[in-house]
Amino acid sequence: MSAYAIAHLQEAAPHPEIADYIERITATFTPYGGRFLVHGAQHKVKEGSWPGHVVVIDFPSLTEAHAWWDSAAYQEIAPLRARHIKGDIILVPGVPEDYDPTTTARALREALPAE
Repeated sequence: MSAYAIAHLQEAAPHPEIADYIERITATFTPYGGRFLVHGAQHKVKEGSWPGHVVVIDFPSLTEAHAWWDSAAYQEIAPLRARHIKGDIILVPGVPEDYDPTTTARALREALPAE
């Protein structure tokens, strides 16, 4: 089941270390089956606020996503980003191909207090 690394990164002033990070990141996740789904794209906020940028990297599974994050190769370049760009980053599993949201709705209804 696919998993995703999702980053919500704040605006940052241009810096050579950020360019170095961007140039090197693909080589760190490719060995784990990672690939960019969203990177450097402009987004349109439809509800709430979402300043900054969104990055989404797809992995074959959560195991590979964690292995990439914990890898020596990624940990070597992570400070290049972290020193200059604040943000939130999560690793999250996707849903299986046969996912049915009505199952989630049913569980939610069952958890509601009786009327």
